[in-house]
Amino acid sequence: MSIRHAAKARRGAAAVALAAGLLLAVAGCGGDGESGGKAEAESSGQSSEDKGANKGAKPSEPSEDAEVIAQLKGTDGVALEVHSVMRDAGGFVTVNGAVKNDGQKDFYKTAEWRGTEKEILANGHSLGGAALIDEKGKKRYYVLRDTEGRCLCTTGITNVGAGEAIPVFVQFPAPPEGTTEVEFSLPTFDSATVEITE
Repeated sequence: MSIRHAAKARRGAAAVALAAGLLLAVAGCGGDGESGGKAEAESSGQSSEDKGANKGAKPSEPSEDAEVIAQLKGTDGVALEVHSVMRDAGGFVTVNGAVKNDGQKDFYKTAEWRGTEKEILANGHSLGGAALIDEKGKKRYYVLRDTEGRCLCTTGITNVGAGEAIPVFVQFPAPPEGTTEVEFSLPTFDSATVEITE
């Protein structure tokens, strides 16, 4: 058998193997035709109305009786309620609260909350523009990030519906132990002085 005939035979065998592989792949993807994709929709647990807005932004509804230690007023009837500012043993401070829309219309200007830093901007809607300011220590603390540059804060809020309250959190490096009061700020909102608790 010449080299030419051997190469031709190899190409033919490769074509047959490829065709067999494609046939198996197509057969494996087929269904019995009875479910019609219904199982997928049921397993996702979301209605078609829930799928678009605020993916991953609502871990739970804010508690009605949560203590509000500060309120930062924003635009168009939107406010940020701060419920706690806690120092953790790991060397960081977590601010917990809720963004509330007391206005009559849905609020869509949430992109401004992420600030202007390129690394934060590249990771979508977030509260990445938040900061803690230590007036006594003359330091500003920015939101912590993971190794890929994503903020350790609430992400994915693309809108806040009229009458809606969305729980939020932001984590910062902890100021020195002696610092008990800091100013909390978020773009488009007023600033507020808050107390750090242990």
